[in-house]
This record gives sequence, structure tokens and C-alpha cells, in this order.
Amino acid sequence: MSYLLIGNISALICDDCIEPLAKGRLRIYLPEDTYPADYANRGKFNHLTQLTPKQVALKEHRLLAETVLDERGDFHLTWEQLHLFTEPLELDLCLNQMPGRASGKNSVNQYHLSKLVPHWKRTKDKYLAAYAYVIPSEHWNAIRGSYGTWVISGTVRYFETMAGQPQLKVEAYNAQNNHLLGTTYTNGQGRYKLHFGLKDMSAGKLLPVKHGQYHAGPDVYFKIYRNNQLLWEEDIQMAQSPERRAIAPCTLLNIVIKPATATRATRQLAHWLGGWSGANRQRRNQLNDFQLLAPF
Repeated sequence: MSYLLIGNISALICDDCIEPLAKGRLRIYLPEDTYPADYANRGKFNHLTQLTPKQVALKEHRLLAETVLDERGDFHLTWEQLHLFTEPLELDLCLNQMPGRASGKNSVNQYHLSKLVPHWKRTKDKYLAAYAYVIPSEHWNAIRGSYGTWVISGTVRYFETMAGQPQLKVEAYNAQNNHLLGTTYTNGQGRYKLHFGLKDMSAGKLLPVKHGQYHAGPDVYFKIYRNNQLLWEEDIQMAQSPERRAIAPCTLLNIVIKPATATRATRQLAHWLGGWSGANRQRRNQLNDFQLLAPF
């Protein structure tokens, strides 16, 4: 009899934004020799507890199946078993990079996710079960930080209506050196998700990650474009506000586009006044010249 386990694994960036763990590798292990008699009624979740290479090696002989998560974080795992499979399974997740921009870390880390007995349902030719898990944002924030990557999510809204603005280009800048961190676009509801890594933060130069420490994030400000025309540019001083300074690896930042008509009108008025005063001076000079040439 064949067994099919399907599901999804994603992570919370913030309370209302999820990112799938695309290209992560899910590994399923057979149970150890003994488990409590009531284990079938329980499940243990560990929020991605990192395993040491020795711990991974010790359980290698129990590996049952593995697969790679697709772009949406979905997976399908199949294996053959002669008897009704009621033992608990151990689920581990392997990551060698974060979703989005490349990180400054190339090593593969394996995390223990859970131990559970799936609720198998008999179909015509197989047993089928489903499993889904969303990693809490506080745990995902720590893991992203260890890889030297950041993700900013939020909504771009218009000042007067506070309605989400679709199909706008969002650019984030590092206020410490004014270099572009990353670019993305808003969706139909005005939501955006922007990724960047250490190389983007340091303008192409990879910063070393100290053992047991994470880099502080940059201070950020934004520029918004419509059809490649600059629509809204934040003052760089915005990067000094508390929510924009040394941002966490998972950060929620909403952007409000404010009208700049007063600024434009002031510039136009100054230009007009400058032109008017210049023309007046020119007329006065011409009049003076005429008076000097006129006969008595």
C-alpha cells in the first residue's frame, strides 16, 4: 500500500503577511524504537529547533522520504508500506537559503519541526494525510537574522482616502549610504513584499557575520514610482523615526503617499516671481538707456 502526505510550510513575516518556504527540503523520519502508548493522540511542535551535524547523522538510517517545497511552500511525499502505518513521524526542514534575495550564508541547516501521527484516510489505492504549519514570526525573525537577510512587508496607501495603491514600484534605500536595497511592486490591494540581503545593504560588499551575532538592519526610506515616473519620495529624515531604524529581519512598514502640491506650487511661484522680477529689471534698464539717449 502506498502512502501520500501532502501539505504546506510557510512562515509569518507579520500578523497579516505570510511567505512560503520555497526550495526548503522536508525530510520524514521513521520513529525511534519506543514511544509512549498514548503518543497517537499527541503532536509535538518545536518551532524549528536547529540540529547539530551529529544529531542529523545519528538519525540518517531512519530517513523515510524527502522532497523539496515548491514556490508556494507545498509538498507531496510518497512511500510504500506493507502494513497500516500508525507510527509517529518526525518532520525536519532543511534550509540553505532564505526566500527572496540571496543570503551571505552557504551552509545547509537542518531544523526539527515536529513529531506526530498523521490522520490517514483510506482512498482507492492509497492512504492520504495532510500537514500544514506556519512558523511564528518571532522564530522566523531569528532564523532570517542568522542568514543575513531581511524582508519588509506592508501597504502603500494614499493620504486622503487611505486606499491601497496597486501596481506601484516600491524602492527601499539604506539611509546610511543612500544605496538601493531592493525593488518590488504592489499588488491589486496595494500590498508589497521586498527582500534584500547583506550584499544589498553594503552596496555589493559582503559583510562577515560574527559567530553567534547578527547584523543590525539598515535605516530605511522609500521612493514610489508609477509607470517609472517618480510619484512620491520620502525625506531621508524619515529613516530616523523609531520604526525605520535598524529594522529587524522581518519588518512591517506601511507607506502613506502624501500630496506634494504645496511644494510644487511654492516652487512654481518662486520661479514665476523670479521671472517677473527679472523682466521688470530688464524693462527698467531699457528705460534708463532710452532716457540717457534721449535729447534735451
